[in-house]
Amino acid sequence: MLQTAYDYFWWHRLWLPENLTWADLDDKDGRVYAKASDLYISIPLAFLFLVVRYIFEIHVATPLAKVLGVKNKVKLRAVPNPVLETFYKSCSKHPKQNDLESLSRASKCTVRQVERWFRRRRNQDRPSLQKKFREASWRFTYYLLAFIAGIAVLVDVSSPYTIFPCFFFFFWSTMLPSQYWYYMIELGFYWSLLFRVAFDVKRKDFKEQIIHHVATIVLISFSWCANYIRVGTLVLVIHDASDFFLESAKMFNYAGWKETCNNLFVVFALVFIITRIIILPFWILHCTWVYPLEIYPPFFGYYFFNVMLWILQSLHVFWAYLILGMAHKFLTGKLEEDARSDKDETDLPDEDDEEPAKNGAVSNGHSVQNNNNHHKAD
Repeated sequence: MLQTAYDYFWWHRLWLPENLTWADLDDKDGRVYAKASDLYISIPLAFLFLVVRYIFEIHVATPLAKVLGVKNKVKLRAVPNPVLETFYKSCSKHPKQNDLESLSRASKCTVRQVERWFRRRRNQDRPSLQKKFREASWRFTYYLLAFIAGIAVLVDVSSPYTIFPCFFFFFWSTMLPSQYWYYMIELGFYWSLLFRVAFDVKRKDFKEQIIHHVATIVLISFSWCANYIRVGTLVLVIHDASDFFLESAKMFNYAGWKETCNNLFVVFALVFIITRIIILPFWILHCTWVYPLEIYPPFFGYYFFNVMLWILQSLHVFWAYLILGMAHKFLTGKLEEDARSDKDETDLPDEDDEEPAKNGAVSNGHSVQNNNNHHKAD
């Protein structure tokens, strides 16, 4: 049964146009083609990314945070209480009124004291400002280097500025070493994001991030196996073009450089709209959806590839809506409290749940819109 399922999954009629088989993608005549077995290297690369990220955050991001003046706020800690702690970990972090009353009797505290304990306990679990800064600086470094590498790969490929040839000659185009490493590194990075998503700062668009990472991994893997490498490279570069602006804006936001943060956010918003709301759907997705039908009859791989791209595009529209909403508030002077997805999913503390940090810690009232982007989907 497993062999039958394997053979059916790799049936060439599913993934390739009519009159083409996997044999057409065997290396021959000096041409090298992508192979599904190449994807296995992305898993070791993902764990290598996790190690590099750990070293980077300790030895680069943490000292940089100190240089920029990123300081954690001093939080009031909840008094140890076994009864409340057990409920907090096993039942809910947000007890209802009935729960508050029963917990009050069991812990011999007033309802008000129980409420305050849960607020402070939730506040303890909120990620520190330095943790957010370390994550943002890591993603900024990667996205910037990935964007530069993507441009270099496009230059390395013949006719990189024409999307139609990228799709038209997809199974004749030989794979270059630069394309191989670019694809494997991008795939390994998104695997590492997926492995760490449960441990990173949890944001309001957590579910969208999961969808983005999964869609990106599937798209990268499929485009590799079917040799859609050129159009895949274009999609990846377009996504990386705006991400490093976002992460740099977050870094300056956490450092309290509000004017620099806002200026970078405006640049990010412009690049995001141009690349993901204009160029991607009206240029690349239009070509991947329309032009292939002039050459081949539709097949499953054609629909699968385009559906995954449109799932990513739907996420882009969702994030663009949030970005434009924040831009409108910014321009009209109504931005009093951050509604962007960079805000933690845990509730914000009351005034009595935090004390200002010593030596004049920075108060950050303006978070920056998160977009993972994506993946790539993000």
